[in-house]
Amino acid sequence: MLKLVRAAWATASATAAANATASVGAKAGASAVPGAVVAAGGAGAALWTFPSILLSAFAIGWGAEAAQFFMSQGLALAILAWLQTLPEFAVEADIAWRGDVSNMTANFTGSLRLLVGLGWPMVFGVAALMERRRTGKWLREIVLDDEDSVGVVGLIVPIAYFALIWWKATLTLWDSLVLTAMYGVYLWILNRMPAGDEESIEELDLVPRTVMRLKPGVRGVAITALFVGGGILLYLAAHPFVGSLEALALSIGISEFVFIQWVAPFLSEFPEFFSAFRWAKSVRKAPMALMNLVSSNINQWTMLVAMIPIAYAFGQGHVQTIPFDAMHRTEILLTILQSLLGVVLLLNMRFTAAEAALLFALWGLQFAVPALREELIFVYGALVLLGVARMLVDRRRAGAVGAFGRQWRRHAVPGTDAA
Repeated sequence: MLKLVRAAWATASATAAANATASVGAKAGASAVPGAVVAAGGAGAALWTFPSILLSAFAIGWGAEAAQFFMSQGLALAILAWLQTLPEFAVEADIAWRGDVSNMTANFTGSLRLLVGLGWPMVFGVAALMERRRTGKWLREIVLDDEDSVGVVGLIVPIAYFALIWWKATLTLWDSLVLTAMYGVYLWILNRMPAGDEESIEELDLVPRTVMRLKPGVRGVAITALFVGGGILLYLAAHPFVGSLEALALSIGISEFVFIQWVAPFLSEFPEFFSAFRWAKSVRKAPMALMNLVSSNINQWTMLVAMIPIAYAFGQGHVQTIPFDAMHRTEILLTILQSLLGVVLLLNMRFTAAEAALLFALWGLQFAVPALREELIFVYGALVLLGVARMLVDRRRAGAVGAFGRQWRRHAVPGTDAA
């Protein structure tokens, strides 16, 4: 049934776009090449696909924020991050179903780099501004709790495995199995951890706050409606959204790869950034905001990538290995090193102003000057090596490892802690 609705929706949208394009062309009295007409029509679909993706993301995000109060406390942050990134999953799945390896690589590397290069610094910047307004002093660092070491250390594992994927230059269903298992272990460990800092109902946005004030039965229906409504809108909009991105890039003369790498993640992950922004406004919740984005990183390094070979196989009609060429491997390596630098910076359980500025400056440089990406690989690599060398000299810079060990002995396998 949904396929019929989606097909009808897409047909109506294509017809409207074609009619609009024909009307404009007739008034101008000009003849255009068929490719230009198709591009213009597809680009016109952006007028409804962009806000549709954004609205679906907000609806799912609002439902997730309300639903977190009914989840296991240890899992709430991870599940919230996973639900908030469903629009990113839908866009990536559609691209993989099309068999477009280049744009598939562009989208998932772009979303990961956006989280670390823009999201993490944004959290610090907002918290610092709020601290300045409240006390007259700038915030020097965000200090993480011992429980946050699970996310910091947990990010190392999928990054390390992805180094293997980069080396073999393929992505297979076996990789999907391994990455899914990694995420399952991560959720299991989180579920063993004690409750962290929770939101109160009064701190929610207007929509989820209103939902939580409803009577229990009505509240459940409202949360379900947000998920279902957002999911249906996402299902209807994902395919034409990707097509409109491609057509828009063609019509304005920008590389399709670059356009999808940066524009799609901005829209599909905007509500997640909005939640992190809201939490960061309370300096007390800045660690929670940062770890929400770290959890999203883990989610996308594992489950997002694990979904790709499955969608790719359905689109091709048979199981097939996804190959990465030299350009894809460059993008993947740059993404691996950027995330690895982020982990190195967080391993001391602190995130400072200088570190936030460094991540943002390097991300901004690759965004503004794409031609420098190969050079930036060496910059990221050198900074990672420098960070590792400093940890070898001063073990306190790897405090997250010790904190994770304590959390593991205390909660994951109780009774093994000598203390």
